[in-house]
Amino acid sequence: MSQSPSIIYTWTDEAPALATHAFLRAVRSFANTAGVEIETRNISLAARVLSLFPEALGAGQEVPDDLADLGRMVELPEANIIKLPNISASTPQMKECITELQHQGYKLPEYPDDPSNDAERDARARYDRVMGSAVNPVLRQGNSDRRAPKAVKDFAHANPPRMSEWPDDSKTHVSTMTEGDFLHNEKSVTLEADTTARIEHVAANGTTTMLMASLPLLADEVLDATFMSKRALTDFYKAQINDAKQQDVLFSLHLKATMMKVSDPIIFGHGVRSFFSNLFANHEPEINELGANPNNGLGNVLTKLAGLMRDPDGAIATDIALDYASGPDIAMVDSGKGINNLHVPSDIIIDASMPPMIRDSGRMWNAEGELQDVKAVIPDSTYAGIYAATVEDCQAHGQLDPAVMGSVPNVGLMAQAAEEYGSHNKTFEMASDGVMSIVDADGGVLLEHNVERGDIWRACQTKDVPIADWVALAVRRARATGVPTIFWLDSTRAHDAQVIRKVEKYLGEIDTNGLDIRVSSPVDAMNVSLERIRKGEDTISVTGNVLRDYLTDLFPILEIGTSARMLSVVPLLNGGGLFETGAGGSAPKHVQQFVEEGHLRWDSLGEYMALGASLEHLSEQFDNPGAKILADTLDTATGHYLESGRLPSRRVNEIDNRGSTFYLTFYWAQALAEQTVDADLAKRFGSVASALAENEEKIVAELTDAQGTAQDIGGYYMPNADLVTTAMCPSGTLNAIIDGI
Repeated sequence: MSQSPSIIYTWTDEAPALATHAFLRAVRSFANTAGVEIETRNISLAARVLSLFPEALGAGQEVPDDLADLGRMVELPEANIIKLPNISASTPQMKECITELQHQGYKLPEYPDDPSNDAERDARARYDRVMGSAVNPVLRQGNSDRRAPKAVKDFAHANPPRMSEWPDDSKTHVSTMTEGDFLHNEKSVTLEADTTARIEHVAANGTTTMLMASLPLLADEVLDATFMSKRALTDFYKAQINDAKQQDVLFSLHLKATMMKVSDPIIFGHGVRSFFSNLFANHEPEINELGANPNNGLGNVLTKLAGLMRDPDGAIATDIALDYASGPDIAMVDSGKGINNLHVPSDIIIDASMPPMIRDSGRMWNAEGELQDVKAVIPDSTYAGIYAATVEDCQAHGQLDPAVMGSVPNVGLMAQAAEEYGSHNKTFEMASDGVMSIVDADGGVLLEHNVERGDIWRACQTKDVPIADWVALAVRRARATGVPTIFWLDSTRAHDAQVIRKVEKYLGEIDTNGLDIRVSSPVDAMNVSLERIRKGEDTISVTGNVLRDYLTDLFPILEIGTSARMLSVVPLLNGGGLFETGAGGSAPKHVQQFVEEGHLRWDSLGEYMALGASLEHLSEQFDNPGAKILADTLDTATGHYLESGRLPSRRVNEIDNRGSTFYLTFYWAQALAEQTVDADLAKRFGSVASALAENEEKIVAELTDAQGTAQDIGGYYMPNADLVTTAMCPSGTLNAIIDGI
């Protein structure tokens, strides 16, 4: 077999990382037959943290900065990277990770909430570099092509995921701001020439604070600036809390506090403060003294207050009880443990929390463990309308039916940290009233806003080259599928108006004859897509970075039951390929079950499909016929895997991820043995397939016997690799066959 560049497999976090331990053994052995080497890079949260503190690590503890290495690699035409879901850490998750690593012997500094000296400021800056969406902007140097493969859709049609009917009297609704938010304050401009700008705040007393001294900008890129008014936000929260109480629906807050790691935790904190108004009005000094931060959630505040010794009259407990009693019931994350929607910001990620609500008849769990109608509070109105449209559609037409519904694949603009997901280093909470400005190198003001203390201001960039590539990718997908293709852009939004001009320009330079390509506002595009999907028709959504994120969870969860089974291909701008698996939103619960019961219900189908696409890319780019055979046979095996119903069960002592991976490996070996393109390869895998068939019952028994007991994997954020491999590869019979290839 010919030699090709290596495939780079990423070690990430939680359930996806555990599952890779089970699959990678077979991947290495099978790929080697095509002359393809498999390398790994560790971009887990723990590894990223440790790589930034080399001076704190002892001998043998050194951890390379693999993310930086991959950042250089994605610029190369030979890049071929399989990227699994990783933790986009919130502050509570970061602190948990640091504590675990300290207990494992790594002498890391604490995470300082309020840095008071240079050392603490340095530590805080380093930790903040790996929080939130720290991985994706580095790796995604291309735009996204994400869709459900035909085999997955066929399986969903034949085995539709569970959906609950919407009641006729549903009171569920989406509430969002009508003024003062990011959408209504947005300003946008397209740069006429290259410049190096600065971001500054001029206070009411004339004091100028330089917030960013150097902001390189390119000609033709789109630059936005906007702010969230604290005054408007807190007024909005107060009104929605009262309205939820009056309507007798659950209060539920939905944000993106991981990816939007600067702005959304602050917005979340205002939600906690607004709901527990008596607690914060009467006990702010004690809360501040203890270092409790509502931006980290109610859970953080309650944990810190539990250590307060001076509350002899129970005033704090009384005020908390009063806030609960006077407010509406809160949607629960875990009714059994009393964890509600305001406990932890990373528990209410909008694209992971809204789709299950829509799936579950528009209801969420209350404190009694029962489903109840809900007020879904999405403060910023920029994208809230797509969820409102979906809720209203289900109320008007009933629940969607996965047995017949079509599909909404996505082409997403995300290259070079496009739009809001690249705004972290340009987001600031205002320390005082004044004027925020972006000023070019010649002193000209590009964008400016009058702001008040506590407002959240941010700037975003969207470069021209990614937009041109995005438009071209959309046309290619429209041509390949022949289905209507809609750019979800609102001409009344400042940013979108700039992008629409570019879309029209680049569409005019491409042959679109015979294609149905449109530009519609997100709400109108959602309504058209829902109408078509109910008829079993497909519609390609072409969206910006945030809507890409939202839609590639919403539609897959409704269509096929999970976003983990989606195929996500990122054609990199310089010719390489990034192959992503589905989202990992439920991964923490999977790890919990595995540690407690030895059963991992994570479905690795997305990983199987990503590997297939990676191998196909190698075959096309580097003329490797062996890689093509591996890709084609893996596709055959994936179809057999679905048809045979070998997906992981949710219940212990039934098939789990390890059993599913065994059957995928078995079917892949069979397909290789049966292919007729390469006789030597067929003969080689004939013996493998025979050995797996002869030992099937024994292997399944060994895998099942490994369940039912607690598993020690040595850590959550940085588990012990040897312990995990032992736990995830418990069949000695299977291991021997694979290692013998």
